[in-house]
Amino acid sequence: MSENSDHRKLGRALKLFASFDSIGPGLPVWLPDGAMIRSILERYVIDLERAAGYQHVYSPVLAKRELYERSGHWQHYHADMFPSMKIGTDDVVLRPMLCPHHVLVYQSEPRSYRQLPIRIGEVGGQYRNELSGSLGGLSRVRGMTLNDGHLFCREDQLEAEIKASIGLIVQASKDLGVEIAQYRLSLRGDGDKYVDNPQLWDKSQSILRGVLEELELPYKAVSGEAAFYGPKIDVQVLDAGRRQVSWTTVQLDLLLPERFDLEYVGADGNRHRPVMIHRSIVGAMERVVAYLIERWNGAFPVWLSPNQVAVISVDASADTYSSHVRGQLVEAGLRVRLYDGDETLGERVRRAQLQFVPFICVVGQREAERETVSARSRDGSRYDSMGLSGFVTAVERLNRERSTNVQLFGDPRDR
Repeated sequence: MSENSDHRKLGRALKLFASFDSIGPGLPVWLPDGAMIRSILERYVIDLERAAGYQHVYSPVLAKRELYERSGHWQHYHADMFPSMKIGTDDVVLRPMLCPHHVLVYQSEPRSYRQLPIRIGEVGGQYRNELSGSLGGLSRVRGMTLNDGHLFCREDQLEAEIKASIGLIVQASKDLGVEIAQYRLSLRGDGDKYVDNPQLWDKSQSILRGVLEELELPYKAVSGEAAFYGPKIDVQVLDAGRRQVSWTTVQLDLLLPERFDLEYVGADGNRHRPVMIHRSIVGAMERVVAYLIERWNGAFPVWLSPNQVAVISVDASADTYSSHVRGQLVEAGLRVRLYDGDETLGERVRRAQLQFVPFICVVGQREAERETVSARSRDGSRYDSMGLSGFVTAVERLNRERSTNVQLFGDPRDR
């Protein structure tokens, strides 16, 4: 990976995020343009999940230590958790995971077999006490916001839910322009890191292997990479240095339903134990944005760009029309920035180019009189004297279709 594609350098140059000594390492601040990208991603995954039958919740980032003792996180993960705090008579900790909270959501009311599967989603904060030397930019942080989901289902629904989870990951990867390199089946290894229940491990590992083989997905089985409570399918992508890194994961959990005594009433009227799946479509917002900065070298696809169109007046006489152009684009649901100020026209165009804005519209009196724009796209294509309504429609289409290019038409001459 070249220095120029390092997300830490690009992200700061593009004013996406910043770090402050007074806040501390591993706790970046999202600046307005970075916050916009994160907001777009959050809305995208929530909409994708809702269409797939997920119900979304909000849960607190604090909980009593006893919750994590019951889930097993305190015993198996406490080295990566922040120390507990005393609040009154309670020991309270910042959560490292969202899953115990979602278990409690399931447990909040009686469940019937007719209700299953129950799919719970949240874009929520979690905190991990990473070593200072391992922190960097957005890719390794102490406070992160995770696109997390937990499914509770019957055993006969398990394979279908795992396949559906993988399908959502594949869809999101395609929309983000990310190519999946490999699937990794992460299995239990030796040692006391893992919950001691060989029968559950054998069963859950066999289920995940069967799904991968049935879907004919290329995978590599790796011993010792499982979560402490169960095996997982890690989705691997290539980073800017062409090395495999984990993009996201689907995890099978036959333990937490036992720990929390989860139940549903079956068709036979008896109480049964649900199976739990942990999965994320894109993972933590911090890591995915870090990856996408490097994947696109700062030049995001139109639908992800914090500013999709830059509108620049030739001179002050066109300011009223510039505002009109901006208004038409905003009305179409697009993100627009007026590049005004005391800089020369060339300097303002250059500033928009350095920020990788997909489209730049330069307008003057001629454009105002004809209700047109003189536009150029990030790839160098020019669309001179193009009708304003046609330009708005073309950009809106690229945004709606989540296109990964900035061609308004197959060929500029086709307009």
